[in-house]
Amino acid sequence: MTGATGATSAPLRVIVVDDEELARRVLCEFLRAHADVTVVAECANGFEAVKAVSELAPDLLLLDVQMPKLDGFDVIDLIGNAVPVVFVTAFDSFALRAFEMHAVDYLMKPFGAERLTAALERARERIRSKLAQPLRAVVGAARAATAPVNRILIRDRSNVHVIPVEKIDYFESQDDYVAIWTGGRSYLKEETLGELERLLSPDRFIRIHRRYLLNITRLAKIEQSLTESRSAILQDGTELPISKSGYARLREIL
Repeated sequence: MTGATGATSAPLRVIVVDDEELARRVLCEFLRAHADVTVVAECANGFEAVKAVSELAPDLLLLDVQMPKLDGFDVIDLIGNAVPVVFVTAFDSFALRAFEMHAVDYLMKPFGAERLTAALERARERIRSKLAQPLRAVVGAARAATAPVNRILIRDRSNVHVIPVEKIDYFESQDDYVAIWTGGRSYLKEETLGELERLLSPDRFIRIHRRYLLNITRLAKIEQSLTESRSAILQDGTELPISKSGYARLREIL
């Protein structure tokens, strides 16, 4: 197949994500000039994008950054490295610094057909090389500039759970995942406890143990055993271990 430049290229199945209908129409019009590109879905928000990626497994995601409810970084937080991404953005200093820091391609609105062609070619090169994009690092860099976060997003197949941080009881490290405990049930998220800790308010969430990050508003009391080890007793009766360094952190707050 041939693209707009006439060069032979492998076909690309693309999902376009932008909350503005006009922006989607313009982008799709530019893409129609590429015979080797097929737009398999247009998404008006992040929820639709996560669902479409799960169900359609595209080759490339053209992803708007600034969207209500779930923005582009939220989408990446949920899908991880499932698909290569070219970000589409209006001016956003935090986003641009994150993109440039990690050499991830982006299109600055407004952009022309030639700039899109160059972005598609870079995407093809990355796909051919099988080189994974550092998307989680990009999200972490952008989020760190605007921390603390006020919600945690969890993907369950094509569904998305949005959990306000004030409703979370504690986080529990489970290797490369974190179990998020809220209201007596848990959700698994592919992230480390340290990464989450950096995004949360230190006034609310305290690392009481290498495996546990506690919402201190859930703490009912601290118990000490005969061996001088300490435990956090939560309001619902849950018992969590407290390390020496964790106890020192608690004493600074309480």
